[in-house]
Amino acid sequence: MNKDELMKKAFDAIVEADEDMANEVLDTGAGMGVTAVELLQEGFSKGMNELGEQFGRGEIFLPELIFATEVMGVVTERVDGELAAKGESQGKGKMVMATVEGDVHDIGKGICVSMLKSCGFDVYDLGREVPADALIAKAIEVDADIIGTSALLTTTMTVQQELEEKLKDQGIRDKYMTMVGGSPVTQRWADKIGATAYAEDASECCSTALGLLGSKA
Repeated sequence: MNKDELMKKAFDAIVEADEDMANEVLDTGAGMGVTAVELLQEGFSKGMNELGEQFGRGEIFLPELIFATEVMGVVTERVDGELAAKGESQGKGKMVMATVEGDVHDIGKGICVSMLKSCGFDVYDLGREVPADALIAKAIEVDADIIGTSALLTTTMTVQQELEEKLKDQGIRDKYMTMVGGSPVTQRWADKIGATAYAEDASECCSTALGLLGSKA
């Protein structure tokens, strides 16, 4: 099996929600010298993006998506474990991440967190249903460069706007860059609320975040 075939199998493991296949891919990759991070970036995450598109088109239903996200959770745990074992933290920047208050969707944000860690970021993942005040408090505590939020419901997108307003009210908006994402979130929304940047999906997280740090330097 070559690397391209392995990536295709990683893609299929997510699309087919096959946990055994996913673990087999990770084990095979380790034997071939292909890291879990590479498999996440080039295989597993692409499968998750494909399922997200299929769900949006009504071609698959919520239970199928949930089964796939559970497999993706296993993958991201392996990736995080690999990074921790290697002690990888390139100190490229500090980022606070969370799914906003009122929103229980976590898997997309979790994938982003793993991708960002693989890019060398120190990521502080606050989980889901996180209020704007808690995000700001953590950003202050760790002296973060970027605050990233995910909203998967139109009703919770307003928390992203609330974050921008509270940063301004506290006189610290210029201290932090902000990134927004999530299924209903768009570049237009990011521009409207004054967010620094928008990332369409997990695969864009690293490039967008690295671009922000580059502009700050």
